[in-house]
Amino acid sequence: MSMKTPLKLLAAATLTLGTSMAMAFEPEGKVECLAPADPGGGWDFTCRSVGNVMEELDLVPGSVQTINMAGAGGGVAYAHTVSKRAGDDQLLVAASTATTTRLAQGQFQGLDADMVNWIGAVGADYGIIAVSKDSEYKDLPSLMNALKEDPRSVKFAGGSAKGGWDHLKVLIAANSAGVDNLPRIPYLSYNNGGEAMTQVVGGHVDAFTGDITEAQGFMESGDLRVLAVLSDERLPGEFSDIPTAKEQGIDAVGPNWRGFYMPADIPDDAKQYWVNAVDELYQSEEWKQVMQNNGLMPFHVSGAEFEEFVKKQINDIESLSKDIGLIK
Repeated sequence: MSMKTPLKLLAAATLTLGTSMAMAFEPEGKVECLAPADPGGGWDFTCRSVGNVMEELDLVPGSVQTINMAGAGGGVAYAHTVSKRAGDDQLLVAASTATTTRLAQGQFQGLDADMVNWIGAVGADYGIIAVSKDSEYKDLPSLMNALKEDPRSVKFAGGSAKGGWDHLKVLIAANSAGVDNLPRIPYLSYNNGGEAMTQVVGGHVDAFTGDITEAQGFMESGDLRVLAVLSDERLPGEFSDIPTAKEQGIDAVGPNWRGFYMPADIPDDAKQYWVNAVDELYQSEEWKQVMQNNGLMPFHVSGAEFEEFVKKQINDIESLSKDIGLIK
């Protein structure tokens, strides 16, 4: 029995059968996954790793093609999905807390969360603050103390736009550490986390703000030293030696979920197919292995529950952004 059978049965069960057998939706031909950034960042990782596992599980008829569309912190891809791809039931778009942050701050002009279909999340990536191996900063409090003395003394690089989720993580930590004048902290935005880390490792920028999955290569090579992971508790496995911000006296937590939305106006059975596909992918041993290998933590909501979660997070980030002066 193919891995796809339970999903077909589930989709078929949701349809009312007339005199002639109604066909449940199944993807045909090319399935695309739009990564709203250049190769090398978290959205690119989401598309490629999920695409590979969907192929292994026979959830797609052929391959999943990753298409990179960088710009405006995910805004170019969001606008493209809304304006050009309505009704396209073969398109998945990678999303994360960075997406909800931009929506919360009104950065996707004229666009809101109701203009797409929210499908589901397949794990969470925790934020980190890291420096190059030669940095004078050996722990998070020493970095924050430098900011307390002069908010302009430490330059941060991240893969999200200014005011985006990577930037916000630094401000959450600095706010908790008692740093004044948060808007003065320099933040440089790059097209993806890989590019931002290269600047830090090369000594051009002082510190990196991003997610643990992005940083693995540079951590393994020893070029990047992670000062703190923004999780409630230490991460398991190979990441267990990285201290949390909390245990260093700075109450900052920054989980970044990874998941998907799809264009508006797709048929209900198509949406249900992809919600079920994401559920089946998340439960699979293959995906558990990908999560373990890449530092992704358990986090899964889908369908209507995911849509509700996304809207609540947008409201929460909007309040936070107002509190720290990013938006009025």
